[in-house]
Amino acid sequence: MDTFEKLKVALQTALDKKAEEPVILDLTGLGALADYFLIVSALSDTHGKTLADEITKKLKEEGITPVSIEGYDLANWILIDYGDVIIHIFKPEIRELYSLENLWIDAPQISVEELITC
Repeated sequence: MDTFEKLKVALQTALDKKAEEPVILDLTGLGALADYFLIVSALSDTHGKTLADEITKKLKEEGITPVSIEGYDLANWILIDYGDVIIHIFKPEIRELYSLENLWIDAPQISVEELITC
């Protein structure tokens, strides 16, 4: 499975589990550790953990396991690192505090609809 397909599976799974405000940042060529960030919001600790569990489950079914998972126990900011794709699952107030979208302002955003339909 290539990077874009991995990103698409993660996004679709997050949307299926009611993730809010998905943003995809294209970090290729920006010197980042990953090619893409998928950033979503979860409404509660349980919702965040469910999103993380379902995304890792779907990708594991494709033979892909994460390099690491951080923040799962506290669930304020869960980071799932697949090397080329990093998934950030935030509670809304933590997402606003860290504002990754503004930190990576030079990164083009990929349309959610465009990714799902390609």
